[in-house]
Order: sequence, then C-alpha cells, then structure tokens
Amino acid sequence: MVLKTPEEYVESLKKLKLNVYMFGEKIVDFTNHPIIRPSINSVAKTYEVAQNPEYSQIATAISHLTGEKVNRFTHIHQNMEDLIKKLQLLRLLGQLTGTCFQRCPGWDAINALYSVTYEIDQKYGTQYHERLKNYVKYLQREDLVACAAMTDPKGDRSLRPSNQPDPDLYLHVVEELKDGIVVRGAKAHQTGAINSHEKIVMPTVAIGDKEKSYAVSFAVPSDAKGIIYVYGRQSCDLRKTEKNVEIDLGNPKFGGQEALIIFDDVFVPKERIFMFGEYEFTRSLVERFAGFHRHSYGGCKVGCGDVLIGATSLIAEYNGIAEASHVRDKIAEMIHLNETLWACGLAASVEGEKTSSGAYQINLMLANVCKLNVTRNPYQIARLAQDIAGGLMATLPSEKDFKHPEIGKYLDKYFKGKKEVPTEHRVRILRLIENMTLGLGAVGYLVESLHGAGSPQTQIVMIRRLVNLEEKKKFAKKIAKIEDNPTKT
Repeated sequence: MVLKTPEEYVESLKKLKLNVYMFGEKIVDFTNHPIIRPSINSVAKTYEVAQNPEYSQIATAISHLTGEKVNRFTHIHQNMEDLIKKLQLLRLLGQLTGTCFQRCPGWDAINALYSVTYEIDQKYGTQYHERLKNYVKYLQREDLVACAAMTDPKGDRSLRPSNQPDPDLYLHVVEELKDGIVVRGAKAHQTGAINSHEKIVMPTVAIGDKEKSYAVSFAVPSDAKGIIYVYGRQSCDLRKTEKNVEIDLGNPKFGGQEALIIFDDVFVPKERIFMFGEYEFTRSLVERFAGFHRHSYGGCKVGCGDVLIGATSLIAEYNGIAEASHVRDKIAEMIHLNETLWACGLAASVEGEKTSSGAYQINLMLANVCKLNVTRNPYQIARLAQDIAGGLMATLPSEKDFKHPEIGKYLDKYFKGKKEVPTEHRVRILRLIENMTLGLGAVGYLVESLHGAGSPQTQIVMIRRLVNLEEKKKFAKKIAKIEDNPTKT
C-alpha cells in the first residue's frame, strides 16, 4: 500500500492522456497550464497532509478491507469517529488552501455506493457490492483521486430524462455488450474533473421503471476513450496568465476547478458497473451521495471561512479600525456564522448510524440542514468581509502599477494604512478578500456553497421528505390536551 507524495501525484497526472479544451483550444500539457496548475496544487495538498505525522490521525485511516493504512479520502466510514475525522480533515484543508481541494465528491461517492450496492445485491443477488469493494481497494492501493460525476445537463427541466427531445441530456446506456456497456451523455460542473485519475458516474435524479437505461452507475479511468473535457471559466481567470503577477491573484498558489465531462460512446467493462437498470435504488443512491456531500460542506467551507475571517481581521488591523466596536461585533458575527456550520456538520456525524452493509452513514436530515445553512452563512460572512475591507478591495490598481518605476512610489504612498504596516501587506490581504468573495476563489467558496451538492431547494425538498410532522403534531396535541377522537358530552 502506497501513500503518494504530492510530487508523485503530479507525475501521475502527467501520465494521463486527457482530451482537455479551454478557450477553444486543446490543452497539451494541462499540468503546467497557469490557469489549471493552482487547482492541481490544491489536490496535492491532500497528499501532503497525509505524509505529515502531525495530521496522520485525521488524514489517514486503516482500511477495513485490507487492514493497511490508506489516505482517508479513499476510506469507507466505519463509525462515528470516522465521520468526525472527515470533517476535521476537510476543515484543515480549507484552512491550508482557502479554496476547494476537489477530492471530497469521489470520497462521498464510494461511501454512498457502498451501502446501496449491498442492498441491491441483497434483493437481486447481483455482484455489485463485491465489484465496488474491489474498486475501493484499487483506489486505496494506488492512492488515486476519484471524481464523482452526478449532475447531468438536464435540458428542459420540466421533462423526465426519457422525455427529453435529445436523450443524451441525461447520461444513459446506448448499447449492452457481453463484457460491458456503452454510455453516452455528459456531466456538468464537475469538481476536479481534470485533476482526477478516475470517474465515478451516478444518476442525478430518481429514475422511473420506463427509463432503466438511465439507471446506471460505473467507474472508468479519466482518460478512457471517448471522454472529452471542456474547462469552465472563472471570474478573473486570465489574471493567472499574466506575466510577473502574483499579488493580483489574491491566492496565487491554490484554486478550484470545474469542467464539463462529455461521454461520447464510452465503453465500461462489466467489472466496473455498480448499477444497471435497478431503477428503484436510484433515489437511495442520489439521496445518500447528496447527504454525504452536503455533510462535507460542514468542514471544507468552514475551513475557507476561517481564512476569510482571518483576512478580515488583518485588514481591520491594517486599516486602523480593529478596535472599533462595530468592527469587533461584525467579526464576532462572522465567527458565529462559521461555527454554526461546523456544529451542524458535527451533529450530522454524531447522529449517524450503521447501515446494513456495515458502513456508517451520516444523519441525512442534519446533513441537509447543514448544507442549507451553507447556502446562506458564507454569503453573510463575505458581505461582512467586504464591509470591513472597504471599497478599495474592488478598485485597487494592478500589481504592475505598484511596481512601475514612476508611479509605484505614489501608490505606495497613497494606499498606505497603518504606519507600521507595509503597503504591500495591505494590498495582498485586500486581494485575498477579493479573491474569495468576488473573483477566482469565489467559485470555491461562494458559488460552490450555494449550488455544490445541490441548490438550496434540493435541501428543502429533502428536509420536508425526512421530517416526521405527524409526530410533532402529537407532541403539541398532548401538551394542549387535544384528543384525536374526543367523546361528545
């Protein structure tokens, strides 16, 4: 069993033969592309912490399948402690990168599939669970990054997958062979798509009995024949291509990544199929993956929030307003909002339960409550950060202007804050706040907080589905002394 180093991870990406497109051009060496490389650095950090003895208790685990030490991102949760360590690891990585580190979806996918494949096998006598276990062993043995591909383009969202004018708007099976299947379609908004070794595909909605070809889950290598990637744009992304620029990036080393993955008649061997036609289990798979992933946001986005709170505290100091009572109150409110997310994620862990497969699952209700809070709190945290930072965050001249031999001295003079703080330090923190709340990093913090793991309405639907309102009514009736069938007097 091998725990890859960050350097080995990057080298492993170079061996992939990916079809990647960006700005209308095919990218030959994506690992050294200035727009893509920061997102690779973010994933590499997951390998770095696993090598660090200080973090080994949360960054690694003992596999229940092999008994060997593995990267926790390839581990199947066995108890409540595993769920708590998951959150601790995600918060740490958010603190270290200040953005999305892209490895959570694949981790959440194998954990959702673990229990669902077991239950399918129990009903139909299939071999999906054994295939999934073998696949997880492979991920663990090679210390690989898996990308969970769930979200279909959806087309006309008022129509079912099988009723779309174009059937490919939801990924589906187009041919069944003796040794596997052929699939066609696409998956959108895919986190870390280009930075992963494997793709784990799942349905995006509950499938009906008349559209079984859409009830499919499988895994393929990222460079399987027929897979095409189109890199998604981010606000201010061209700043990364500018020469001799670092400060203007705000977070120069790390970044997130999203892409459209096109499956153009991709062959999937039988041993890598985890569901095919068992439509009645698609709802469970969608809900469990979503639950695990919504739980993840109670860790990663809290870690990013820690960075933004720290940056806001620093800019208050640099601006000379740190002791103003309203500033202290606003920073306290930011902390309160951030720790509320953390508390909810922990609650979903503590209230988790063992599934029939033996693996542990989070409390689905609390995971959805956690994610619904994540769609709101980071936006308020960002608003308070912008409030305290001031308008200069959005109107600063460029880094090149600050370095210009003639005008640089004026900018250094007139953008000075507190006397003892170098102007450059003030500019760097303002750019970081800009990055996380407006620019490049806003995808990994704000937009992802809103739409990642499902939009707010999806969490509301799940909360309504999971709550037992009749039980709550009984509590109220009992206290109010209301009988369901009162006797007439």
